[in-house]
Amino acid sequence: MVKVENISFSYGKAFGSVLEDVSFEIGDGMCIAVLGNNGAGKSTLLKCIDRIHPSPGGAVYIDGQNVFEMSSRLMAQNIAYIPQNTTAIHMTVFDAVLLGRKPYIRWDVSEADRRIANDVIHQMNLESFILRNVSELSGGEAQKVMLARALAQEPRLLLLDEPTSNLDPRNQHEAMQLVRRIAREKQICVITILHDLNLAIRYCDRFLFLKDAKVYAYGGREVMTPENIETVYGMHVHLETYMGIPVIIPFPDVKPHEAN
Repeated sequence: MVKVENISFSYGKAFGSVLEDVSFEIGDGMCIAVLGNNGAGKSTLLKCIDRIHPSPGGAVYIDGQNVFEMSSRLMAQNIAYIPQNTTAIHMTVFDAVLLGRKPYIRWDVSEADRRIANDVIHQMNLESFILRNVSELSGGEAQKVMLARALAQEPRLLLLDEPTSNLDPRNQHEAMQLVRRIAREKQICVITILHDLNLAIRYCDRFLFLKDAKVYAYGGREVMTPENIETVYGMHVHLETYMGIPVIIPFPDVKPHEAN
């Protein structure tokens, strides 16, 4: 169980508040999507949870332990964070994924560490790249390696900032399917920022809408309504079901108040 309590943040008085008293809970094995327009504070929220940005008076609890009071080593064992933009890594894919085991290594890499790295590489279909240098891969391939490294870390909380942004449609679905499956199998809590509402509604369990620095709505499918989407994004949408799959259809040329 993860509890986020009263997270607030500002880049300075001149910029106003980016986040104001953001609070929510995540059950074990659940994947939540953070949704909102550009500049809504989605990436800032993940950075506050990961202690990159200090949140005055706020707290994040993982199984009752306050993340803001953890040692760096213990925090790294509990939280894995993949930022939106990652720098090139000059090492092989295997070594990059194995790096996810660093919080657990005291003297040397164990056979268990190597096995976990190999298992994740297999799950991510990265076997053909295992000896390639990450810096030589495409943006999408490198992004899959970063996701594999985070999964090898075996965190209690996985933070993903637009994990599908550089992936083609097939790999977008494969990545989200894998994240959801591992979250449920390992009982990991996942917070992911997604701009594709159809990926969010298909693969996530709960949805956190941010608007005007605050939580506009949070919950399950009951909050993923055309009304909430239209208010947050300022765009008319229809929510339909095709072959049992929910599909959000945007109508960008129709103003929400003009829709029948």
